[in-house]
Amino acid sequence: MNIVLHEPRIPYNTGNIGRTCVATGSSLHLIEPLGFILSDKKIKRAGMDYWPRLDVSRYADYDDFMDRHPGATVWYATTKGHVNYCDVTYGMDDFIMFGREDAGIPIEILNAHPDHCIKIPMNPEERSLNLSNSVAVVLYEALRQNSFGGLR
Repeated sequence: MNIVLHEPRIPYNTGNIGRTCVATGSSLHLIEPLGFILSDKKIKRAGMDYWPRLDVSRYADYDDFMDRHPGATVWYATTKGHVNYCDVTYGMDDFIMFGREDAGIPIEILNAHPDHCIKIPMNPEERSLNLSNSVAVVLYEALRQNSFGGLR
């Protein structure tokens, strides 16, 4: 599986997500600009000793990401989605994108891919879940659908 963070801002979230990616054999894709530097000790603290084993790629922007993955299936996790994240079928090579903690994925990107926008159900009064929690929820559903991709 592939987790994509579009312009993440909080190093602790990215560190936790990196740790989750290592534990699940998933790759992490970071679309810049980032709200921190990757050598930040907060990332290392959250990612613990997992971070050096992380398969991580960086991209200058969203267009760079798309250019380097032509034809890829990308799911866009957003509170603006209309389809429950459990109601789609994930492939092991799919990409699941999550947006900035303070703004989400830009609306222009979401509008260009309405059939691939997914949401995690929650109380309508609340804005969102924590980014690292959201990644874990959706990633494990995608892995479950694929017999956990050889995880044990």
